[in-house]
Amino acid sequence: MKTYIKCGRLFSAREDTAEAQRTIVIEDDTIASVIPTASLPSPADGTALDYADCFVMPGLIDVHTHLAYGNAKTEEDIDIYAPLEFRAVRALFFAQQVLAAGYTSIGAPGSSGFVSSAVRDAVDAGLFDGPRITAAGPYITSRQGLTDWYPTWIGAPSTSIGRLVHSRDEAIEEIRRQVKDRVDSVKLALDGIQLRPNGEIVAAFTEEETAAMVTEIHRLGKITIAHARGREASLYAAKAGVDLIFHCSYLDEEGLDWIVRNDCKISPTLTLLKNSIDFAQASDPFIRRGRADVYKREFDAAVKSLNRAREAGVKMPTGTDTGFAVTPYGEWHAREIAIYTEYLGFTPAEALRSATIDSALVGRPSDKVGAIAAGMKADVIAVRGNPLDDPKVLLDRSRLAAVILGGRKVESEQRSFDPRRVSDFALSSWNDVYTRARVKELTEAGAIR
Repeated sequence: MKTYIKCGRLFSAREDTAEAQRTIVIEDDTIASVIPTASLPSPADGTALDYADCFVMPGLIDVHTHLAYGNAKTEEDIDIYAPLEFRAVRALFFAQQVLAAGYTSIGAPGSSGFVSSAVRDAVDAGLFDGPRITAAGPYITSRQGLTDWYPTWIGAPSTSIGRLVHSRDEAIEEIRRQVKDRVDSVKLALDGIQLRPNGEIVAAFTEEETAAMVTEIHRLGKITIAHARGREASLYAAKAGVDLIFHCSYLDEEGLDWIVRNDCKISPTLTLLKNSIDFAQASDPFIRRGRADVYKREFDAAVKSLNRAREAGVKMPTGTDTGFAVTPYGEWHAREIAIYTEYLGFTPAEALRSATIDSALVGRPSDKVGAIAAGMKADVIAVRGNPLDDPKVLLDRSRLAAVILGGRKVESEQRSFDPRRVSDFALSSWNDVYTRARVKELTEAGAIR
């Protein structure tokens, strides 16, 4: 049985323009051909889906969606409170919210246990609708890495999103364990929040340790991904040939040269920074601890370094760090596309290609997604409006006419839920320390009476 999707304008992602009046011919879950609508048989020998008044394009891809986080406000909520069984059920629900936003594929880079892999397997088996998932296990980290948050007398909980390793041999063993348990990718926390006296972010592993880990991941046939904000970690990742590097906010010329030489991809993940800067309220601990200024400096530095990377021809898959309270599931994924055009010098067509065909480069090769062409999976969205004129139309759920996954239209709804029963478990009764001096300040400012 064939399915025909009539398109008003068709953006294949293999070109920078959209063609008018084309029809996608689908057999089973795969695109068989793209033909002029005028040549469509009448009556059609199959099911016809009419989006002749819409802009049709490949399903979008977010390579940085943390299914295990649950829209968390705190690291404790990410790592400690919910049992893994609940996190898996919660992750499935939120994966469906991402799909409903037009994102038919995601990368899930860094997970509690194998929560992301479990959701991937349930979706692949046809038990539930959901996006195609390229799943990683917990980050591999050192004492200076992103996910070793807690004091040494507490350690890294077994339910944490990180696995703390104490040597190169432990790191290699953890890689082999995760690969045995069927991850698609392995994520390395190559830096964290520790700074040198000059303000530079310290790399979590040496250059030699990084190279050894990346070599082993590639030897075992898996995708290497890494968190690296600082200059040093970005350089080590580039030299080792990491497939996908998140952030690279402080990338220098040497690091960029190695990224180009080794054909590494960068996912800037600027939505997390921009949302945090734009949306934080005065009462948020984020503001009180001065993080807004830190994020603003990082955003400005990232824009400069990433513009250089774009000019050098580096591919930049789109990702948002979805899963935090400031980047909730299904809400802000397409903001990254708009940020590419507003701050990084991308044309709308280039940004759409980053969110489709370029993002597919760091996903499971067997998925065959990211473009509308013969032999590709029939993952397609139809939009009322023209993202080539204004990518922000992709943020408006009312403009999303259809999400088609494997040739089948997915019916979904945006459901409400109680966050206090989903992820907001950490006990925080006060946002301040109410000394007499502080109470006096707040009273004089009119904040309290």
